Amino acid sequence: MYVTITPQKLGDNYTASVADFVAYLEKENEDKSVEDIEPFFNQHGDAISSKQVIHEIDGNTAKLKKNEPKFYSITLNPSQYELKQLQNHSEALKQYTREVMKSYAASFNREINGRPIHVDDIKYFAKIEHERSYKGTDKAIQENAPYHKKIVALKNEIQQIKNGRPTGGISEKQRQIKQLEREAPHKSNGQMITQGMAKEGSQSHIHIIVSRKDQSNRYSISPGSKYKASEVELNGKTVKRGFDRDAFYKNAETTFDKQFAYKRNYVETYQARKTFTKQPQQFYASIMGLPTNEKAVAFKILGKAGLSTPLMNIPTNKVQLVMKAIKQLKHGMGKAMESGSIGI
Repeated sequence: MYVTITPQKLGDNYTASVADFVAYLEKENEDKSVEDIEPFFNQHGDAISSKQVIHEIDGNTAKLKKNEPKFYSITLNPSQYELKQLQNHSEALKQYTREVMKSYAASFNREINGRPIHVDDIKYFAKIEHERSYKGTDKAIQENAPYHKKIVALKNEIQQIKNGRPTGGISEKQRQIKQLEREAPHKSNGQMITQGMAKEGSQSHIHIIVSRKDQSNRYSISPGSKYKASEVELNGKTVKRGFDRDAFYKNAETTFDKQFAYKRNYVETYQARKTFTKQPQQFYASIMGLPTNEKAVAFKILGKAGLSTPLMNIPTNKVQLVMKAIKQLKHGMGKAMESGSIGI
């Protein structure tokens, strides 16, 4: 499970409306029948229109400054391994989202009217999507890029020939294009993968729009707080503050496991991701310390993500080789996580 929380955009000032983001999330519903569209939903409602989402998020921004985000975007990105555990993707993910938002509310170290924040204090709207397309950051796109560049150049030359500019043979250039397409390392259904092409396999994921203000439009509750869950003395009183992202990410994971009886491998855990980033040697040691069958699954998952797994055959006492392999693995895994291809 790969979870992200981001403000509506990066920069100094924020637009007044959520309309552009809502329109972006509605793109998958285009040209679909009423039965096939995925509408917005929240904790207690289904089939919520995009018009209502815009109206409620835009109208819930009292006293926010121009340099403060009006809403946050949360994405829940199950891996294909996790999605295989689901029977009905849409309904299952909808119920999962509602449980996750309970954890989101509980992760605030704040009180409203003398009580902890509850999910019913949170104004949010969520939407399930079932498709993803290849982006420039994906490994397949980057490794196909040299072939794609040559193909584009050849197609430009063919167009110039058709326009009567230089001389040359069109058929020979078309043959070269086909050859490059065959040689490209990454293909989908026999076609060379290019940017914008739909990704294969299960790609279901959830986008959640969360208002910066609570349901009453009185209190600002930001998951982007620079403070972790803590307490501070203010005017002689103990004041709670902050948002515990670690707790939220971990709970999103454990909620999925409990709800769908999912047996999570070490490399799929949020803890593994943190360890990998901060203590790569410990990450390696943890993998090598797994039972044989779990270790095999761990390397299979990493391999499916497009990563080489040179750690498998390196003795634990070969420190230099281990560190070199970890460096290679870290580079590859970083690219995989950037592209959302691995949920750890």
